[in-house]
Amino acid sequence: MDEQLTLETPIDRVAEQRALLRLRHSAALTNLMVEREDLRGVHALADTIDDAIRWSA
Repeated sequence: MDEQLTLETPIDRVAEQRALLRLRHSAALTNLMVEREDLRGVHALADTIDDAIRWSA
């Protein structure tokens, strides 16, 4: 049982780190888009993420 826990723990840790990184990246992108409105339309994925975050707020 202990062996199974030690094998799952690193995977869970990586999943949590990825989720936190995704949130931090989305927040930074939103802040950038607020500060630099001239960037809108430059990168379609950035626009999509920014719009999705604004609609969910």
